[in-house]
Amino acid sequence: NIYIIYTLPSSGINAEYGGISREQYIEKVASDIEEKLPVLFELDRIRKQLGEITPTAVVLLQELERFNALIFKMKMSVMTLKRALAGEVGMSAELDEVAKALFNGQIPASWRRLAPDTLKSLGNWIAHFERRYTQYIEWIEKGEPAVMWLSGLHIPESYLTALVQATCRKNGWPLDKSTLYTTVTQHVKAGDVREKLHNGCYVEGLYLEGGSWDIENSCLRKSKPKVLVEELPILKVIPIEAHRLKLQNTFRTPVYTTSERRNAMGVGLVFEADITTKEHNSHWVLQGVALMLNAD
Repeated sequence: NIYIIYTLPSSGINAEYGGISREQYIEKVASDIEEKLPVLFELDRIRKQLGEITPTAVVLLQELERFNALIFKMKMSVMTLKRALAGEVGMSAELDEVAKALFNGQIPASWRRLAPDTLKSLGNWIAHFERRYTQYIEWIEKGEPAVMWLSGLHIPESYLTALVQATCRKNGWPLDKSTLYTTVTQHVKAGDVREKLHNGCYVEGLYLEGGSWDIENSCLRKSKPKVLVEELPILKVIPIEAHRLKLQNTFRTPVYTTSERRNAMGVGLVFEADITTKEHNSHWVLQGVALMLNAD
């Protein structure tokens, strides 16, 4: 199984592991990854297919361009690495790093630079990569998803900005005086959502840390025993004029890409969601409540 292969421990492995050499093992992993790589997206054809280029369509095209760069880098890496292992070409420093990463079940640095921030192992990251591809395909063929998986976007904040831009154009609102309103729905899974929002979107795949969600009372509550992270129900995100946003009994919850949260420069913060609470905000600040796009 490819996911088992990617996560085999490397400690104590010398020349042989499971009856195959280190080079054979790396070649096997490289071949498995190569088989899973899709063809590059035809951006010109997709641009014509989309017709009117809306703000969210611009985001899609930018996402596909970045994803193409990642596919190309991965394809070239594994193809050249296999040739190097066969002695057909020299082993460069970059290829050597790729080989070590594949052997240890880690993401090569040259791939990581072209992908969203992640703490995942190689096996989990490949599954994430495949799901990203599936969402892009569905977006191209069926239109903008009713429920967006933000973790699958390279720059998720650009999609949220595009939602605001599209609504401002439609309603004639000034962009600098518009914002996002969020609310947690009763929908637990994306399949529960029956129709797309006219303005805004539903978001799936958010993980709550530092607290848990009381679905019956629709509010934050303290974490369940021994549960550090739990998936939030579907979040509704709606663009709104800032002066119309009147919030009460909500906690402004930061949404980060990974559980590393953000550094001093603010890198890693995607947006802030307003989550209903019956406790004072200071309680959740002390608990370190936050939302993540990845459960790692």
